[in-house]
Amino acid sequence: MQFLHTMVRVKNLEASLDFYCNKLGLIEVKRNDYEAARFSLIFLAAPGDAEQAKQTSRPTLELTYNWDEEEYEGGRNFGHLAYEVEDIYATCAELQAAGVIINRSPRDGYMAFIRSPDGISIELLQKGDKLAPQEPWASMQNIGEW
Repeated sequence: MQFLHTMVRVKNLEASLDFYCNKLGLIEVKRNDYEAARFSLIFLAAPGDAEQAKQTSRPTLELTYNWDEEEYEGGRNFGHLAYEVEDIYATCAELQAAGVIINRSPRDGYMAFIRSPDGISIELLQKGDKLAPQEPWASMQNIGEW
């Protein structure tokens, strides 16, 4: 397993970039704008991690900026922690056997979500290419929030 990123939603992109980059010293290593969905993802890295992050997109802080104004309540501005795993199906099966609820099944062979005991959302991403869909994951419904 490898740590990938932490995601935080931001209300004012310019103020956030000023804080994280100009004041804290993080470096922007990647940006994706999704015009149809009206949001941007900006990935920042600490100076000591910047070269690796430019090549691998990890470890980073992901700023998610929704273009339409939105109020974030109840910690919704904090998004999730993300980890890359060798085999998403095996990882989810082990977690489920240990009593962890799989909130978003890896039905696509690539992405799943679980929550910590404190309600922190954790994204699990398949290393490399997506795996072929498998049961019981392919037909499993979402449980709760993720």
